[in-house]
Amino acid sequence: MSLIVVSPLARIAEMAVRHKAREMISLLAANQDFHRPAVIGAERHLKLAMNDISFAGTGDLIAPQEAHVSAIIEFVRSWDQTSPLVVHCWMGVSRSPAAAMIASLAVAPDDDDDALARRLREASPFATPNMRLVEIGDDMLGRSGRFTKAVKALGRGTDADGNTPFALPLPFSEPAKV
Repeated sequence: MSLIVVSPLARIAEMAVRHKAREMISLLAANQDFHRPAVIGAERHLKLAMNDISFAGTGDLIAPQEAHVSAIIEFVRSWDQTSPLVVHCWMGVSRSPAAAMIASLAVAPDDDDDALARRLREASPFATPNMRLVEIGDDMLGRSGRFTKAVKALGRGTDADGNTPFALPLPFSEPAKV
């Protein structure tokens, strides 16, 4: 199934089991420990250390970097799409929605950026994708500013409680519920 499940950290095991996922991307602070769900093999788990900030130079915090986006793109291009991909951060609101959108464009480069942004908003009224990740992804995927513009047009999502996973379908998939 061509589906990306975006989840807060607290619900990754539930989402991985419910959707029969075998692959996962984690975007958390450098020393934030957690238990990888047993259904996700270590070899198909990409862990990226970054904070949810949109600019560099904030003390010990790690801003999203080109190396992070490059790793996301490389990882998802090896995803066979026979089972959903789980993407998570702490609350499932900023870093993971941005990474899910980058992943979607990496495997479906002919997708329309505005259509992707609409699918994200339909899937989650809470998502506010991290703009630094979006801007780096836009550049690395050769979107010529279209991706950044589409995400900026979404505006800020509504306030979230940090416990609301959602499913982002790829452009050739049917909408799904988590």
